[in-house]
Amino acid sequence: MKADLLKDIKDHNALIRKIEADESLLKKVEQATKLITKALKANKKILFCGNGGSAADAEHLAAELSGRFLKNRPPLYAEALHVNSAALTAISNDFGYDKIYERVLEGKGKKGDLLIVLTTSGKSPNILKVIMQAAKMNIKVIALTGATSSKAYNKTELHISIPSKKTPRTQEAMMLIGHIICGAVENRMFP
Repeated sequence: MKADLLKDIKDHNALIRKIEADESLLKKVEQATKLITKALKANKKILFCGNGGSAADAEHLAAELSGRFLKNRPPLYAEALHVNSAALTAISNDFGYDKIYERVLEGKGKKGDLLIVLTTSGKSPNILKVIMQAAKMNIKVIALTGATSSKAYNKTELHISIPSKKTPRTQEAMMLIGHIICGAVENRMFP
């Protein structure tokens, strides 16, 4: 048991060191901060989505912006697309699960909003479809993924790929990056 625990901790730390040394990835994190801040200053919405653990992380990061992160300050418009379970189940039933996010985005999103997708695999059909829908609506997309690629990511404004294929390590790194971004956005919006 202890050996497994230490292996997981060592794997986690190795990934964080890898990210820390990756100048290109760090520049993308800074660029994400700028894109989010620009959208918020223009009174646009920050929308998030993901599946499973990534949905929970999307909701978590939306809450950091809409509630508070480290400062007591006015709320920022950030929302996870999956928070209406009646809509999700109706869309799944009537149109198919692959369409849940593109349909919700079509109803909520407006030109100039910003969509942040979280996906460890990078292959979820509903995530790939929402990226395409966002492109049709002139909504910029930041994709935060594991070590993956897809033609859909060519349609994003920014693709931050975590250099890991292990789901737990990828999710841990996504939350670290998400929290860094939330803190930086908060500081830019409320110096």
